[in-house]
Amino acid sequence: MNNTKQLADQVIANTYARNPICLVKGQGVKLWDEDGKEYTDFLAGIAVCILGHAHPAVTQAVSEQAAKLVHVSNLFYTEPQTLLADQLINSCFADRVFFCNSGAEANEAAIKMARKYFSEKGQPDKYRVIAMEKSFHGRTFATMAATGQDAIKKGFEPMMDGFDHVPFNDLEAVEKAITDETCAVLTEPIQAEGGVMVPFPGYLPGLRELCDKKGILLIFDEVQTGMGRTGALFAHQQMGAVPDIMTLAKGLANGLPIGAALATEEVASAFTPGAHATTFGGTPLVTAAARAVMITLMDQDLLEMSISVGDYFKNQLLLLKEKFDCVEEVRGMGLLLGLKLNMPGGPIAAKAMEMGYIFNVTQGDVLRFVPPLIITRKDVDGLIETLDKILADCR
Repeated sequence: MNNTKQLADQVIANTYARNPICLVKGQGVKLWDEDGKEYTDFLAGIAVCILGHAHPAVTQAVSEQAAKLVHVSNLFYTEPQTLLADQLINSCFADRVFFCNSGAEANEAAIKMARKYFSEKGQPDKYRVIAMEKSFHGRTFATMAATGQDAIKKGFEPMMDGFDHVPFNDLEAVEKAITDETCAVLTEPIQAEGGVMVPFPGYLPGLRELCDKKGILLIFDEVQTGMGRTGALFAHQQMGAVPDIMTLAKGLANGLPIGAALATEEVASAFTPGAHATTFGGTPLVTAAARAVMITLMDQDLLEMSISVGDYFKNQLLLLKEKFDCVEEVRGMGLLLGLKLNMPGGPIAAKAMEMGYIFNVTQGDVLRFVPPLIITRKDVDGLIETLDKILADCR
């Protein structure tokens, strides 16, 4: 570890405050470091490895596809990409899919699509996007400008023009912010990086109604909430509202780099040859992996497990809240859960990692739990017991 850590600290850009362990192997919900120490993974690569590590269906799909065809560019048709797009649009409102490499690129594509849609309609002055305070949409320049967190933008100003921010969960603020220049409203169904903030029940339907009333588009960023994380394939399907554009990434290929912007036929028609592109997006390799994820998700009742284990997990966290004054709130749905503390969460996460449990902290004081969807009640019990001991020591 010392050699790896020392070399990494010398040769890799210093953009992450890394944990002091070097992970070398994963299987299911377990990870092992180079010293052989075992960890239970409640982070899943930040909500990415939804089937767990080294899932046999994904491993088989990647191995078989790598032996046949990895990359040819999007100048050609490929079967895995086409079949994945067909699977996705048959699972939701969308008619078309644009594949890319990440959540930021998916959101970048969604923003460009919204602007191009109105430009093609002869309304190029409609270009502004309303996004939410504390939101997170990525770290490219457009998605950083869309993100509602000042700390992420510091040092990179001036920001790209065209984004207005309003408080999350405030329909009146959204309505007041809409002008003749507004082309879309962009929101996460649940703000994950923003501290696991869940909207009130009528929020997303209210946004849909507002967008219809004003003749603008509604974009849902489901980069983190999509692919079964909250108990439905896509979180908005539990919340009574359908967007015009939806973005996906993290869990889509269980760890391989992929992103997707899905849209209705009318909105997607704004993208014609030359309007937008990607070299690596949607390669045969990653789309074969994502197909395996989709098939496994639908065949193995993992969405129901996300709800049932998630409900059990949330109830156990609520018991911690009753027991410890330092716990202010339990947030989230399915297996996207947060524990809001009245003190910094970093030392809690560090201590838990020493004791064999991995999760992370958002907004400085919210412990975020986004485990693989195959996590069990027994795994949850182990984490809760660990947290109980740590929080007791904090008294």
